[in-house]
Amino acid sequence: MADKRAERRDGYFDKIKALLEKYPKILIVGADNVGSHHMQQIRIALRGKAILLMGKNTMMRKAIKEHLEKNRQLEALLPYVKGNVGFLFTDRDLAEIRAAVLDIKVPAAARAGSVSPIDVVLPAGPTGLDPGQTSFMQALNIATKINKGQVEVISDVNLVKKGDKVGPSEATLLQKLNIKPFTYGLVPTQVYEEGSIYPPNVLDVTEDEILSKFLSGVQKIAALSLWTGIPSLPAVPHYFANAFRNLVAVAVATDYTFDRASEVKDLLANPEALAAALASTQAAAPAAAAAAPSKQESAPAKAAEPEKKEEEEEEDMGFGLFD
Repeated sequence: MADKRAERRDGYFDKIKALLEKYPKILIVGADNVGSHHMQQIRIALRGKAILLMGKNTMMRKAIKEHLEKNRQLEALLPYVKGNVGFLFTDRDLAEIRAAVLDIKVPAAARAGSVSPIDVVLPAGPTGLDPGQTSFMQALNIATKINKGQVEVISDVNLVKKGDKVGPSEATLLQKLNIKPFTYGLVPTQVYEEGSIYPPNVLDVTEDEILSKFLSGVQKIAALSLWTGIPSLPAVPHYFANAFRNLVAVAVATDYTFDRASEVKDLLANPEALAAALASTQAAAPAAAAAAPSKQESAPAKAAEPEKKEEEEEEDMGFGLFD
């Protein structure tokens, strides 16, 4: 018997070490209230996408510590090996795996003494219970009436509040009504990816949001550079734009000219052409906004507005090429 236990233990250590070496991504999941049949359904649903490994925390910690010689980054996993947890090993997109895990849930009855994860509401309407159950309802302070030979709840009743323990009477009533208010499944708690640990809600961040944050940072650096006079790469387009405006201003005020300045001087000399150009520009702006096909394409346009504002502010401050 001892030899078989040692053999199973060694087999488990070999398996977890092989998985740690093969897969760079791990989804740490909580497995509270998940039965063996439910666990089997999860394994089947994730077949070919991820491998679920459960086990005693002491054995998981020992296997990880023994593997630290090959991969020191795995030490980040140790603080999270506590409670009823498991590892989902994968090389696929973690957001896809997390979505698949969250979709695999099963309804469960409310057991007496368990903590309710949600507000349990008993809806108004017929219950299917015979009139003899009226006293049971009254004991729970539930207003009822007899309608067509059965007990009917008059109005919605908040039977159990979120975070409260389910009482024996509430559990019995829900069982009589065949109501399974809870759903249980694996709950992603942390994500491990190549040495980094982060919460699973980070997987909800989209490329559009990252691009928007990046553009916002670039704009702030450019604004700071223009304000302080310290050159920076994001401010280079503004330097060129300001220099060009100064050159055009000189060309308009003098006989000196160059190609792009000639276009401006021709428009100023021809009021009708200038009015037509302004009208076409104003008409094109709403059309461009309406034709924007997606949020992703509209983000750069929105990012350009602060840049224009910064240019105007910089011009107002009196900075120029000839100052």
